[in-house]
Amino acid sequence: MLDRAPLLSVKNLEAWYGESHILHGVDFDVFPGEVVTLLGRNGAGKTTTLKSVMGIVGQRKGSVKMEDAELIRLTSDKIAKTGIAFCPEERGIFSSLDVQENLFLPPQLRPGGLSAERIFELFPNLKERLHSQGTKLSGGEQQMLAIGRILRTGARLLLLDEPTEGLAPVIIQQIGNTIKMLKDQGFTILLVEQNFRFASTVADRFYIMEHGKVVERFANSELDAKREKLHEYLGV
Repeated sequence: MLDRAPLLSVKNLEAWYGESHILHGVDFDVFPGEVVTLLGRNGAGKTTTLKSVMGIVGQRKGSVKMEDAELIRLTSDKIAKTGIAFCPEERGIFSSLDVQENLFLPPQLRPGGLSAERIFELFPNLKERLHSQGTKLSGGEQQMLAIGRILRTGARLLLLDEPTEGLAPVIIQQIGNTIKMLKDQGFTILLVEQNFRFASTVADRFYIMEHGKVVERFANSELDAKREKLHEYLGV
């Protein structure tokens, strides 16, 4: 896999919120069809990295390439049109809209987005709750809605920020099955997770972040050999 060109290539990425310098030269690659996870303790810079890729931080510099296209000077709407979609931890469900309205809110930016019928096959709960207020859904259903919404856009690279946060184990398993299914369908996923046990079931490769930079990288096949390092960095 790694002899192919990356779909996303991040080099020496720095980012600021106002005067706060958060990222200090982040480097990583994501290859087509992979699930890659950014791991690290709270405050390590994982979410800021996703937001920086998407162009929604105050200031950033370095290089973010989607295939051969440099994104570092593009606005977030233009970045979305290259085929990247961001699903934030807070999910961004609009309380004034029902499930159907929330689902169809983002425009289709590229061909290849999933149809509503296909999304309902993935998440049958959404079809049953189609006319329910978006924020009246359970946490798991809101996460399904947030993921389903970006699948319509035609994105090839999905940035998922803490998709299992606060969810029951049975729903976490369902989210995991969905991620595996999306990978099988050719989507590429960059995932931020605190739940290492969950990440270990879905990710091909891992990058560990500390103090705004990547400090370790390894493949899923190396997990056993890296247990001591994982405990040192993550406490797991």
